[in-house]
Amino acid sequence: MRLRQAALLLPLALLVAPAVRAEYVVLKSGQRLTVTSYQRNGDKYRLQMGGGSVEIAAEEVVAIEPEEVFTPVAAKPAVMPPYRELVEAAAARYKVDADLITSVIAVESNFDPKAVSRKKARGLMQLLPETAARLGVRNIEDPQENIDAGTHYLRDLLQKYNNNLALALAAYNAGPERIQHYGRVPPFAETISYVRRVKRGYENKKSDTLKKKRLRGSPLPLLPCPAWTTPNRNYCCCGGFCGGFCGGLVGFCAGC
Repeated sequence: MRLRQAALLLPLALLVAPAVRAEYVVLKSGQRLTVTSYQRNGDKYRLQMGGGSVEIAAEEVVAIEPEEVFTPVAAKPAVMPPYRELVEAAAARYKVDADLITSVIAVESNFDPKAVSRKKARGLMQLLPETAARLGVRNIEDPQENIDAGTHYLRDLLQKYNNNLALALAAYNAGPERIQHYGRVPPFAETISYVRRVKRGYENKKSDTLKKKRLRGSPLPLLPCPAWTTPNRNYCCCGGFCGGFCGGLVGFCAGC
């Protein structure tokens, strides 16, 4: 018969039949092993686990606890990206996807509101002082003002380049005059890398969101297409409605 206690400390010699429910073998290292049964054989324990059995030295075992004694650690709540409320407010105001704004911030400043580049761009969205002044920014390091102005500028660029995300991002990084000069993404390693990094982060965010919705069985919403999108470029837009993020991720679009 099994000898049960709230905690069975070792040096008790136990010969135990298979357990009806799991128990926890606590080791000196602090590790807990989930076992379905265990047996003391001299100076060793034979532990039966889901994947088979294993023998360990009895001196390594501190205690054996019934399953109900161990309290699992509560799952941590999901952590929202930094400045999410400010981002969503700017997204709603300028009709720009919040995940795109967040992706730009991640690459521009890594969410550091006091970041300063070698070109003197400042804040979360790395605004140049002249751009910030033109957009009415008073405190360029203030997260709310910086995000609002940066999103405003990004929206203007998307409209200027007919919703071509690559060109808009290249202009955000290198300046519109560079786009005008080359007629495409400028052949600068920094700008090319910047566009790729932002687009990759953006696509990953949208892909993860849609995968989670599919796992939950949630239907993908049909929303009015954002003003800056074009079919088969950033969103799958059908008849004026968005069935999901596309960005080359064919198969994630619903209703198209």
